[in-house]
Amino acid sequence: MTISSSPDRYTFQKENYIKRKEEQGLEPLEEYIEMFKTWKQQDEANMVNPEWRENNMEYDLRSTDWILEKVRKSNSYAQNIYAAMCNNVFQKNEFMPRLAGKTWSCSWRHAGGVISDMKEEGDYIDWYCSGIRNDSPVLLDDQFAELTEEQKNHYIESKSYVGEGHVTDEIRADLKKLGWDVTPPSDDDYL
Repeated sequence: MTISSSPDRYTFQKENYIKRKEEQGLEPLEEYIEMFKTWKQQDEANMVNPEWRENNMEYDLRSTDWILEKVRKSNSYAQNIYAAMCNNVFQKNEFMPRLAGKTWSCSWRHAGGVISDMKEEGDYIDWYCSGIRNDSPVLLDDQFAELTEEQKNHYIESKSYVGEGHVTDEIRADLKKLGWDVTPPSDDDYL
């Protein structure tokens, strides 16, 4: 079983740290750079750890061909999964995880990283806070007609982005097919 990963994951912060230090005329701290390598190594170790894979929606998302294909074909679908992962709690639709009260959730930053891994490109920042990017002005017909084909496609797709925490019907159905239910978060989920 192959697990989808982005070669650029864990690079955004490291590269910007190095750039800031260069602009300041300073040497970057090797310990800080090593931290990012450690995160990547931990991710790689998780991929082969059977315990990490168990009751883990990230593993299911990154290893299921049909959902990976949908994410890779459509940025709006990818963004909608990102948005669903934010501010929500998920539970495996199986007896034992439900009985034990086991749930899965992640931060917005981690959700962005999961999508980058699923698309096999970029880093978390490509998706982080993408729900607020749907603030493009409404274009009149003559304004829309002046856009290039690429700009038109981007405009149309960006209008289907949803806010963080929103779960579209399509995403809810696909997660259910994957074996996961969205559960309302409780105060205890954020302690």
